[in-house]
Amino acid sequence: MAAPEDHVGEYPFDRQHCLSISDFHRMDVEALLALGERYLDLDIQKNQARHVLAGKTLINVFFENSTRTEKSFELAARRLGADVISMQMATSSVKKGETLLDTATTLNAMNPDLLVVRHNASGAPALLAQKVSCAVINAGDGIHEHPTQALLDALTLRQAFATETDGGQIDGLRIAICGDVLHSRVARSNVELLNMLGCEVRLIGPPTLIPSDADRWGVDVFHDMKAGLEGCDVVMMLRLQLERMSGAFVPSKREYFHFYGLDRRKLGYAKPGALVMHPGPMNRGVEIASDIADDPDVSLITQQVETGVAMRMGILQALSESQDRRRRRAQMDGGVS
Repeated sequence: MAAPEDHVGEYPFDRQHCLSISDFHRMDVEALLALGERYLDLDIQKNQARHVLAGKTLINVFFENSTRTEKSFELAARRLGADVISMQMATSSVKKGETLLDTATTLNAMNPDLLVVRHNASGAPALLAQKVSCAVINAGDGIHEHPTQALLDALTLRQAFATETDGGQIDGLRIAICGDVLHSRVARSNVELLNMLGCEVRLIGPPTLIPSDADRWGVDVFHDMKAGLEGCDVVMMLRLQLERMSGAFVPSKREYFHFYGLDRRKLGYAKPGALVMHPGPMNRGVEIASDIADDPDVSLITQQVETGVAMRMGILQALSESQDRRRRRAQMDGGVS
């Protein structure tokens, strides 16, 4: 088997940024998932001779706190040989009044090759992408999108369900996304991607936490867990994002768990052998019971974290190689690299 650093593959992945699942078409996604899948091999992942991103600089710019995503990108980039800087925005010039565009100018002057951005405003990474000359990766923006989480979720599902004879496809799976869909960028990216991959997607939650236009997302909407989970292969729980709620969206955490928290009884409504996912961080006893979250026979939550590093290595490599090709073309054309 050829090493992943040789090339992305025969498919000419040529995207400049990773801002939204809607920016990709099926072949882009298949190329990224194939590359991420190869990096699931820890022997390949931890090969210290790896130089895929040698000489390149990745800057993590997180305007919101993060543990999983920031460290996942940092580890992925280091394992590919990049120089990595993590900006502490809580103590940066942003707190002194610097605008996002001024921050973009400052970051661009440092000549990074890859910029990973998380921001509480929807569209902030896309705005930065217009002002910098490097590749920008959306690590979560407001309630808009979290494309790398969706890609790692799809890769996790392939590992759990795909067989050697089906080419790694997960089409036909019935997947329920449950809980606070209204404030979830993870849900929006997953709906887009899972629909693209041929899955049947359901949204389940109280009317106050389901977007008013959800019926136009290509999904079925349920407000009852028993009806919504019937026949589902996967139950993807979402975090209740109280910090984004300006009013009373749920009566209480206790009542929310009673109706929409996943416990053994509600999981029994799904297909026998159904598996459970959660993007984290989890609120145990609010969105999910601990005995389900910690059960290795039904929970894919730990696998999601492990797969995240591999998937992000694949994304970084694909964007870097695409960037190199554009620079070579610009040099051949007599332009500026």
